[in-house]
Amino acid sequence: MRKSVLTILWLLIAASAFAQPNPDSLAYDLQRKKINSMLDQRKRRFGDYDESLSQHTGIFGLQTKKDIRRSNEILMDITATDERIFKEIKILLDYRTFEQKQVETKSKDIEESNLAFMRTINRLRQENQRLRNEADQLTEHNEAKDRKYLLVIIVLIITSILLLITRKRAVKP
Repeated sequence: MRKSVLTILWLLIAASAFAQPNPDSLAYDLQRKKINSMLDQRKRRFGDYDESLSQHTGIFGLQTKKDIRRSNEILMDITATDERIFKEIKILLDYRTFEQKQVETKSKDIEESNLAFMRTINRLRQENQRLRNEADQLTEHNEAKDRKYLLVIIVLIITSILLLITRKRAVKP
């Protein structure tokens, strides 16, 4: 039993460790890697272009039309790659803008909820203070009322004692 619980716990920990963090960040990273590979491909093609410019297969070491066409084809391929790179960079920037907007929206939501919590806390503090003041006033009022009752009882006791004393004196002669 203990081994199976430990195994399940270990599997849960491993699953959480290998879980993918944020799909948007993952898409951003994949797009960035794609652009980097395209830039590497462009770099290689530019090296091919530079090499083709130095090739002179014609008479007296001059370039032929075939050499120039090959260089132009490589240059056109580089231009097409550049266009694809620009499109992919645009997509990458759109990802970044989207992520920034998400962060801003989440930040605003959190800020609004924090402000709402603060307003609620302040309202509850004011209500608590008002209730304490009311309780203090009621306590003072009750104490005053209790004092009045006590005073009335004391006066009644004193009056009744005085009446008893005067009646006893009146009965003795």
